[in-house]
Amino acid sequence: MSTSSHPGPPQPARSGPAVNAARAARCTEVLRDISEDIAVVADAFMQQTYGTTLPTTDLVDTVMVLRRLTDEAISAIVVRQRSQGEPLGHLAPALDLTVDRLRKKYVPGAVDHALATRRRPRRATTATRPPDDTHTPKNRLRHPRQRLACALSRMRLQAGVTQQTLARRMNVDPSYISRLLSGDRDLSWQHVKAIVDCCDGNADLIKPLWEVAAGVEPTGTDPARYLRTYLQALRYANGSPHDRAVIASSQHAITISDLRQALKGRTVPEWSVVSQLVTALQGLPDVALPLWRRARSSTETTTLRAEAFG
Repeated sequence: MSTSSHPGPPQPARSGPAVNAARAARCTEVLRDISEDIAVVADAFMQQTYGTTLPTTDLVDTVMVLRRLTDEAISAIVVRQRSQGEPLGHLAPALDLTVDRLRKKYVPGAVDHALATRRRPRRATTATRPPDDTHTPKNRLRHPRQRLACALSRMRLQAGVTQQTLARRMNVDPSYISRLLSGDRDLSWQHVKAIVDCCDGNADLIKPLWEVAAGVEPTGTDPARYLRTYLQALRYANGSPHDRAVIASSQHAITISDLRQALKGRTVPEWSVVSQLVTALQGLPDVALPLWRRARSSTETTTLRAEAFG
């Protein structure tokens, strides 16, 4: 009688990467956040390079933020690839790393923790960052991002364009448009311009609202005109109230003459006028103060030059 044992059942073939749909979905959502962050920081970098000359160290700081964001995006992409059960070999050539190195460098658990605790950039690259950047109940609706969202929402409603139409033209999910227009997401200038163009709106009017919300350097060579445009944009975001309504909202702290000078005049009003007007238009005075100082300084410099020539 044979003593050899009967061969057991065949062993299953070694499976590929474990599929983790929940992790893959989390990575996709984080990638969307990172893409928004990259767009905002890249816009800030462009404004820095085209605007007023900044110290080289400021430019390096911005580039390093972009590098960090890129590294975070790569880690999310690699882990999503693994979590979807797809071979890392498809990514290895583009990333110039071996499959073994990708596995060791991007461990899913460690990447999960890093992405869950990542800090989104909060305009540290700007000289015009609002001093009060907190989302308290009192200030939330006055926050620059909310003012921008209100202006874009009003523009959409006036144009009769649905959120679904915007989403289709911008090739994004309708829920994403909803978050943009509610002020729950940072907007890149590309997205703002796309919304404005879809609604046949005035990009020049909206741009100061976006620049203040994104914390980038103001564009343009006329600071006084820029301040006027910003105030006009705040008024638009607030529903374009009539002069009397604005005066009433300021509790009559400003006059019709003050209002017209601030919005249409060639000179820059006193800070007390601008501060009261910004408050009446649901903005934050601390946010407008750097713009007023810049405008005031430019007009004083122009006056001195004119006097020098008699």
